[in-house]
Amino acid sequence: MRIALAQIITGRDLAANLGLVEDYAARAKAGGAELVVFPEATMRAFGNSLLDIAEPLDGPWASRVRAIAADQDIVIVAGMFTPGAAGDAGKVRNTLLVTGRGVEASYDKIHLFDAFGFAESDTVDAGAEPVTFAFDGVTFGLATCYDIRFPDLFTENADRGADVNIVCASWGSGPGKAEQWKLLARARAADSTTLVLACGQGDPTSQGIEPKGAAPTGVGHSVVVSPFGEVLDELNGAPGLLFADLDPATVKEARTKLPVLANRHKF
Repeated sequence: MRIALAQIITGRDLAANLGLVEDYAARAKAGGAELVVFPEATMRAFGNSLLDIAEPLDGPWASRVRAIAADQDIVIVAGMFTPGAAGDAGKVRNTLLVTGRGVEASYDKIHLFDAFGFAESDTVDAGAEPVTFAFDGVTFGLATCYDIRFPDLFTENADRGADVNIVCASWGSGPGKAEQWKLLARARAADSTTLVLACGQGDPTSQGIEPKGAAPTGVGHSVVVSPFGEVLDELNGAPGLLFADLDPATVKEARTKLPVLANRHKF
């Protein structure tokens, strides 16, 4: 299965961000991809208001993504914001939408980024349930940004059948942060013996844009990692499209040679 990681830099304007989805989805399809992954906050970049644009999964923004997926005959994974828990009018959920080719799924980010001077929980309600989906005989697990620091989500996805873990992020910048991102992607692949597709927002500074405040706006370095923790391919900080050909047989091979899931003890 050929996939693509769309490392984009989104802004405040929802229509402009949808334009990026349309453009990169078309480019992914032209390159032979059957599934394209966009980053967290594809709908609107962090550092902007979220409450005023949050909408349900059948709202206009998600419906437009769904239409793009149908037009291109491709599966799209993209980060958006949906309304928060009932009765909590002041918060949203940080949601991954999966749509296209007969697939419909969504995942609400479980681990909220309350670190490095940013408090995501001030504006976002946490999700509670891991999510996997199947496409073309392959099972995918979902994770968002800060989730990558928590191995149990990745091994739980593997227990639920995941051959591949998708991580969509808008990673916070700072000393050593890009190195941590790649280290964590490699570690989670090895923990779960899954392929890891880690797609982040591009680095705004690569385009001469200086981020304001503490909002995590991306560092780039989207990576594809093998079940043994080997980086198979990687982008730099600039926007770009990364293609990879996935072979689920490598997951079976890894789990035969290194059966960490079967050998582990649950305490």
